[in-house]
Amino acid sequence: MMLMTTTSVIDGREIQEYLGVVVGEAILGANIFKDIFGAVRDIVGGRAGAYEREMAKARKVAFEEMEEEARKLGADGIVGIDIDYEVVGQQGSMMMVSVSGTAVKFR
Repeated sequence: MMLMTTTSVIDGREIQEYLGVVVGEAILGANIFKDIFGAVRDIVGGRAGAYEREMAKARKVAFEEMEEEARKLGADGIVGIDIDYEVVGQQGSMMMVSVSGTAVKFR
């Protein structure tokens, strides 16, 4: 299992080598927004369950891509992870989840 953290260090683990920056991205297309906002019934207590589930899926895909890139470099972990959400596309028709961090090898 790959150790991943938003911090620059992991308690009890010494970084032997920095292997480089790794990234993962996932984009939610316009159709998901139409489906989500069209299903107003799913909004309970100010939260959009379908939207949250889709965002969680996109985040999972982005993390999996980043982890795969780190594995290709021979990494044991990823430190300094940053998670960004951006609206992209014509008239903000898509949402992008982007994650990045530094692949490392531990002693």
